[in-house]
Amino acid sequence: MEQLNVFDCSNVLIASFFTDDQGCAHENREHTLIYLCSGELEIEERGKKTILHPGECAFMRRDNRMWLQKHADKEHPYRSIVLKFTKPFLREFYQTLPQKEIPSEAKREKVSLRVLPNDRPDIRSLFESLIPYFDTGVKPSDEVLKLKMIEGIYVLLHTDRNLYASLFDFVDPWKIDILDYLNENYMCDLSLEEIANYTGRSLATFKRDFAKVSDLTPQKWLIKRRLEAAHDLIKSGKRRVTEACFDVGFKNLSHFSKVYKETYGYAPSMI
Repeated sequence: MEQLNVFDCSNVLIASFFTDDQGCAHENREHTLIYLCSGELEIEERGKKTILHPGECAFMRRDNRMWLQKHADKEHPYRSIVLKFTKPFLREFYQTLPQKEIPSEAKREKVSLRVLPNDRPDIRSLFESLIPYFDTGVKPSDEVLKLKMIEGIYVLLHTDRNLYASLFDFVDPWKIDILDYLNENYMCDLSLEEIANYTGRSLATFKRDFAKVSDLTPQKWLIKRRLEAAHDLIKSGKRRVTEACFDVGFKNLSHFSKVYKETYGYAPSMI
């Protein structure tokens, strides 16, 4: 009999247990660490597949969409633990860091998925210490949860100093977060001037701030985001090719098919 179980602590600490295969489109609103206890996790992003095995951990940068396929077999259910880092938590943590310890040379990575090195005792210790909470169904206290999130941050910072730039790449707090706004409105027919205005910026300031959070131009980011959304819709069977094309904001089916094939290597009709 199929068994599904998701243990969610404040949408920050989440454990999943499945005895049957599960597939889903996944969008990271927050930076995320995922640890695989058993089973197999296949992650597809822009046509590239990465497979996680038991004991392996990966970092997923926020504001990226991926297709997750969770595999179980008769002897080994799928079981994973996820730790999310909210923006308020990251801002608070950043304020505690001595400025002299923050590497000024750190650069924000272009990749949105990074598999961490195997056999890290700090990674294994962090996630295995969380398993008893899920086994008993007892949610950790806010204080314990915060300590685990801090452990997770140090797991990343001890992996690569460039992850300082990825984790703490903040937009000025009094401005609307550009990527938050675009992720909610990417399908809308808006000019760059309108987007800049809606996020409280002049066009010049918008372009300057956008360059801080993406290596792409705003136009290319929108095309990439729409392609990812269409790919997820078509692959999941929720929309036909034409429906997905227009749902995500493309105006021309021929143009959509062209850029889709350039990105994924095959026509959308071949999914």
